[in-house]
Amino acid sequence: MAINFQPPVTESLAKQIAENIRSAIVDGSLKVDDQLPTEEVLAEKYNVSRPTIREALKRLAAQNLIRSRRGPTGGTFVNRPSQEELRSSMTGAAMLMVSMGKFSLSEIAEARRELELICCRLAAERREEEQLQIMAEEIVRQKNPQTTDVEFCASDVRFHRAMVDATGNPVMQFVMFAVIEALQPATNLVIFRFRERHKIIAQHEHIYQAIKDQKIEVAEAAMAEQMNYLCEQYAQAQEWRRERDEERSD
Repeated sequence: MAINFQPPVTESLAKQIAENIRSAIVDGSLKVDDQLPTEEVLAEKYNVSRPTIREALKRLAAQNLIRSRRGPTGGTFVNRPSQEELRSSMTGAAMLMVSMGKFSLSEIAEARRELELICCRLAAERREEEQLQIMAEEIVRQKNPQTTDVEFCASDVRFHRAMVDATGNPVMQFVMFAVIEALQPATNLVIFRFRERHKIIAQHEHIYQAIKDQKIEVAEAAMAEQMNYLCEQYAQAQEWRRERDEERSD
């Protein structure tokens, strides 16, 4: 186990210490299940108070990078976050960025369009029956007139998640998780009043059929059609919000 104990400077001491330990975990200097020194030892090494060390450890625990264990063999240990924990953390960060207004609708639309086109092409090459079945089931659910707006949006997310899973690429699946689980629902909440269900369903049917038939160019064209349509709805939603804000300010 090795940490390069660097004396912190002006910024938040706890934040700097947490980042220093985090770097040791990321670069492999600290291995999974390695035990960290005690609070007292860390406080001495960093020349800070124990409350500062506790705050630094809280930051690391919040990122699922360390875990605490009580008892005679207890202590603080380097953690191995599960894939679900990492995905949840990434989704939470993306949702926070959206709520803070760090991403505009047009920026989300542009990123989603380019990424989904890549996924659609890979899905058409590699899809399995499991993903095709999920996509088909979601189209049936979307066609049901009893499906509420909330259920329709959730089904939309599941359809695109199945398409991404069909890529067979775990890196793409991980990267797209935040887009599908955080950004897509956020934008759905904004544009659901503008988009037309029958158009979304028809587009999903075209995407599904092209992926099923492994017609790559047709699948890409079908996905581009939906992304272009959604971009139009994003623009309409932004204009509606601008006009609403102007009315409120009068």
